[in-house]
Amino acid sequence: MDLIRPHGGELIDLFSIDGARDARDLPSWDLNARQLCDIELLMNGAFSPLTGFMGKADYERVLADMRLADGTLWPLPVTLDVSEAFAAGVEPGARVALRDPEGVLVAVLEVADKWQPHRTAEAQKAFGTKDVTHPAVDYLLNRSGPVYLGGRVLGVEAPSHYDFATLRDTPAEMRAKFSKWGWRRVVAFQTRNPMHRAHLEITHRAARQVEANLLIHPVVGLTNPGDIDHYSRVRCYEHLLKRYPEQTTTLSLLHLAMRMGGPREALLHAIVRKNYGCTHFIVGRDHAGVGDYYGPYEAQELLAKFESELGIAIVPFEMMVFVQERAEYVPMGEVREGETVLNISGTEFRRRLQQGLEIEDWFSYPEVVAELRKTHPPKNKQGFTVFFTGLSGAGKSTIANALMVKLLELGGRSVTLLDGDLVRKHLSSELGFSKKHRDINIRRIGYVASEITKAGGVAICAPIAPYRQTRRDVREEVSEFGGFIEVHVATALETCEARDRKGLYAKARAGVIKEFTGISDPYEEPEQAEITIHTEDCSPDEAAQRILLKLEALGYL
Repeated sequence: MDLIRPHGGELIDLFSIDGARDARDLPSWDLNARQLCDIELLMNGAFSPLTGFMGKADYERVLADMRLADGTLWPLPVTLDVSEAFAAGVEPGARVALRDPEGVLVAVLEVADKWQPHRTAEAQKAFGTKDVTHPAVDYLLNRSGPVYLGGRVLGVEAPSHYDFATLRDTPAEMRAKFSKWGWRRVVAFQTRNPMHRAHLEITHRAARQVEANLLIHPVVGLTNPGDIDHYSRVRCYEHLLKRYPEQTTTLSLLHLAMRMGGPREALLHAIVRKNYGCTHFIVGRDHAGVGDYYGPYEAQELLAKFESELGIAIVPFEMMVFVQERAEYVPMGEVREGETVLNISGTEFRRRLQQGLEIEDWFSYPEVVAELRKTHPPKNKQGFTVFFTGLSGAGKSTIANALMVKLLELGGRSVTLLDGDLVRKHLSSELGFSKKHRDINIRRIGYVASEITKAGGVAICAPIAPYRQTRRDVREEVSEFGGFIEVHVATALETCEARDRKGLYAKARAGVIKEFTGISDPYEEPEQAEITIHTEDCSPDEAAQRILLKLEALGYL
């Protein structure tokens, strides 16, 4: 294994000319989006000193005290999770071909460890919570594979990126640029959001404070669900770059999968920026946090504790606010008594975008706001999905048809009905009614609905969709592009059986139909549906009208 020694600490080079040897005959694992991010940063040295996906000893010590088995500081697991079926055919000593979703060979894993982790314990230790509303915990407990494979990675071909190619640098390339430009002191700024005037002030102050050049280093891999897409963000960064003094600041993109892990993740971000050749790292309020899981300055406290060992200096910052009387941004702690503080939260900013409301110049620059309005129009110009769920015979299709007609009467958007029976006939004819096949069917509906929503249309979905997690996944997929309104048609089982025109319930009771929802297979009621409809005391026309009123209240009509 070769070691690259540009300016900074050692970088691990995982590319090997032997990596592709005999790969055709190896068992293949198709990497998901998170795993592709991880393997890219493993191979290009951003995750130095890791030489591959963690084995069990490294994994357990990282969870216990944020160190690898050899004592090296490292805060979060970097593991390869796979299915039980795949793991059954792989043992330590084997080699596995790791491929992207198109089947391109990215790397070969030399398997050294295979184990089944206690994922709930991992969530508590790594993220401080077992609550699945935390995005990393949700991934860990509901989406990740139950078996981990660890071992050395032999890189074959880095994942391809066709977007913003000139802004994508490996750690070695970034270090070489710093050396060429004569940048000896570089402070890095991490972000997953658009940058506004407060961010500009923070980065200006940090660069002046430590007398360093500035690297704006945003994450363009996986961020928090609901975040603004990286295409829009990068165009905003490019606009903002013109606001800095010439030859003081540069922009580069980091294909990292964020865990929203608060203090531990902040420590990982610092290590990555050290590997990129930076000498200083800005740590702001609630760095890499989500919700109320971490204290506002907990990340700063943790990084300060390890600063001497990290090998990169920490530049802490308070939240910046705009003081009206001074017409400038200052740290919250420097606000004087009686001064008027102006601030717009990220949530409030997104609300104003969604509703087409004014965003003042003191908060952001006109060119940044204009860029964001292009791809994030007000709600009444966005696409949306109305997703019905309920037992067979509950009345979903009837109400969905009534709603479709009313939306077509209003006009302004294309409307597509994805009825459960019609989808089964045209899109999922080969599927049965096992839990696995039900999930596949609903995910297909969700994918089509997300594409319709992305194109600005309306998708009306009317499947049974009995499982909460599958509905949650569809909501997340669609919400990336527009609105998602879940409608629970909560008709009682007895009423559904009484309406049973096809005799399906009778056949299910008799055992002729297996795995029938509500009889021999469970129906998991929604926990937070936007609308609940009881058809026993509500006509289809009334139900459709209720949904229209909800859509209007939410701003989509």
